[in-house]
Amino acid sequence: MREIVFDTETTGFDVENGDRLVEIGAIELVNHVPTGRTFHQYINPEREVPEEAFKVHGLSYEFLKDYPTFDKVADQWLEFVGDAVLVAHNASFDFKFMNGQLKELGKPLHEWKNVIDTLEMARNMFPGSRCSLDALCKRFEIDNSHRTKHGALLDAELLADVYLELLGGREPTLLGGEQKAVFQQDNGAGAAAENRKYREPRNFQLSAAEEEAHRQFLEKEIKDAIWLKEGQA
Repeated sequence: MREIVFDTETTGFDVENGDRLVEIGAIELVNHVPTGRTFHQYINPEREVPEEAFKVHGLSYEFLKDYPTFDKVADQWLEFVGDAVLVAHNASFDFKFMNGQLKELGKPLHEWKNVIDTLEMARNMFPGSRCSLDALCKRFEIDNSHRTKHGALLDAELLADVYLELLGGREPTLLGGEQKAVFQQDNGAGAAAENRKYREPRNFQLSAAEEEAHRQFLEKEIKDAIWLKEGQA
């Protein structure tokens, strides 16, 4: 199974009112394992970046103006994604922005059925707890000390680690670790059974006082005890 863990940075919150993508970062996973393939692109939004957005990601129009506009990179993005499942944190935001700009260009849109929202996963797993990317990194002891501002590729890398943790990827299962090794050994030509040491059963002789105490207990507490019948006492 192929998945693309991705994140975006934008000029604001509303693509329908003119806000634009300024950065896309993505990590490829195959069977939940990072392959090393990534997609990273800064994008010229063709407009100034509001101060509020700049404070979040630190990307100014002065920095972005020499990068390609989204219409120049859309096909590269679509080719990278292919038919993979998209994984994002608060996926509805990134999904809306990506599809909003793809729609303007008449490009194929991503389908929501192929999207996994790690924010929803985390809220279901930890109801009532903070589920921001930083909070989840702290919960799973993922080092995010180098994340001083939002950055699409860095956040995608951190999210890939968080996603694998949410799947239980770093947690030992009931059949994991040493216990799994034991099961494998037992199923491998009976090695465990052959090496097991057996001891002869030991007889423990009761004293006369212990036998008498036992007899008195039976007579007093158990009616018609079979142990007291002739030949069975």
